[in-house]
Amino acid sequence: MYPTDSAFDTDVIVIGSGGGGGVVAKELGELGLKVLVLEAGPWIGNKKWPHPNSDRGGEWSSSYQDLDIGIYKDIYNAYENNMNDLISGVFRFGPADRSRVPWNRVTPQKGAIWQIAGVGGTTQHYWSQSPRAFPAAVDGIWPISYRELMPYYERVEATLPVQFSPTTPKEELFYYGAKKAGWTLNPTLNVTTPGYRPNPNAILPVNEHLMDPNYSLEQLSHMEGCTLKGNCVNGCSVGPSVDRIAKRGTLVSYVPLALKTGNVAIRPNSYVFKILTGHDAQGGIRATGVQFRDTWTGEIGELTARTVVMAAGCIESPRLWLNSELPHNEWVGRGLTNHCFDWVGGVFDEQDLMRILGTNDVYPYAGHTSGARVDIPGTGIFQVSCLSPGLMSYLTYGFSEAGYDALNPPVQGEPWDIRGRVVGPQLKELMMNYNRTMTMLLLTDDETQYHNRVGIDPILKDEHGPIPVIHYRPSIKTLQRRDQLAKYASETLRKAGARTIIRSDTPFSFMLHLESTMRMGFVTDSHCEAYQVKRLFIADNSVHFNGIGGPNPTLTTQALATRTAEAIAHKYFS
Repeated sequence: MYPTDSAFDTDVIVIGSGGGGGVVAKELGELGLKVLVLEAGPWIGNKKWPHPNSDRGGEWSSSYQDLDIGIYKDIYNAYENNMNDLISGVFRFGPADRSRVPWNRVTPQKGAIWQIAGVGGTTQHYWSQSPRAFPAAVDGIWPISYRELMPYYERVEATLPVQFSPTTPKEELFYYGAKKAGWTLNPTLNVTTPGYRPNPNAILPVNEHLMDPNYSLEQLSHMEGCTLKGNCVNGCSVGPSVDRIAKRGTLVSYVPLALKTGNVAIRPNSYVFKILTGHDAQGGIRATGVQFRDTWTGEIGELTARTVVMAAGCIESPRLWLNSELPHNEWVGRGLTNHCFDWVGGVFDEQDLMRILGTNDVYPYAGHTSGARVDIPGTGIFQVSCLSPGLMSYLTYGFSEAGYDALNPPVQGEPWDIRGRVVGPQLKELMMNYNRTMTMLLLTDDETQYHNRVGIDPILKDEHGPIPVIHYRPSIKTLQRRDQLAKYASETLRKAGARTIIRSDTPFSFMLHLESTMRMGFVTDSHCEAYQVKRLFIADNSVHFNGIGGPNPTLTTQALATRTAEAIAHKYFS
């Protein structure tokens, strides 16, 4: 910890080191403030924790020199099950010790929550897509305008950096179908009209030696630049050092920059379970620090700060507020949005692919996980999203709200041939065509509703207190938009030449893009400071006013975190 000239341990405590927490730490560190970051999960790629999943290791790290690419690559091995198993995988929400069970959440509806604990948060696993919000979802709706966000978008895009995705066969096929379906090119970052475009992704440019036969794949993996090896979702390990890994999650982008300021220290394996408060000179409530639990030893610690930033995510931030018994606010945990996902795939014949692409395969495992999209403000997005075989078969054929396709075939007139789970010989035949399959993720412009919420269970507790309960039921309008996106995606696949189209009808509570449970304008002011607790700020997806129209939320969270850091420094440390 850093010595200070007051009764406080530090200037700012940040709870969580994911998409927002790592950003606000770096920005405050560059402004000269002393920042302590507490992260519930492990730190992968740091010499203080050479075996982060089997040994407690150190306590704090504040030096860029502690980063270790060898440790990072040893754990980020890209094996599907090792990385993504929700119970025992590297990418799970649970303690560093993978022999122990994950931290529990109650979900009354069927589905799955795909979140991660660890330095870098869920951006360790994200697909790196970094689009801006739709202006129509912000202007006249949020307490701030889209124009106010633009300079912060630009700063984040330059820092990561963000650029349009390169074209591999699956993107070329997507563009071919999109054009034939009547969509026009929309070459902009500020999307106001429907159209297709490459994904703005936070991935470094392609390695300049990628096509040079003098370099092996192993050599390329230790050089700077994307190798288009695909399956970004399983963890990228391409790069010469931790801070130059091709896929720019917070762990490899903002965290190294935060350490370089000399003002930021990070403590992993430290689960914050209570916000400490006191009173200011006017008698109002203010945040003064946190209590946390060491997830290896069970020891309880306490740290104080002049200002506290919650960046624990859309589930844990409201849980922490409620378990800390902070002032009642009827919107804490309310208004949950989830982009009400769906998944549509198409299987192609070899001869059609040869005619369109000049190759026999779609190569779903090559290139960025998702490199092209169609944006439709007011409805949502559909985007090519091809995964490794296990994840792709799970999302395409095995994860459905509709039951078994054989028992519930599509209604006549629907644009898909299969809807729901597929088993037996039919599944084998479809999976044999994995190389000739293109799949799409659908992100719906989800309505913000009071009944969709994160609360705490009145009875069930874990070592950190009452556990969260997540309720989500999409509105009729949200489901109508989702159905329309499925039709648009199916039409695009058919125009591209797909002979078989599958709609998975994903369970509504497949939760990945959680937003708006601590809404700006209801729980916080326009600078993301809590109305009822001074010096308590929020810097994660939960502060979004809505689901931003459907685009992936990380860039907006990072832009807001950059803006919030400026507000903290100006208001309390000027």
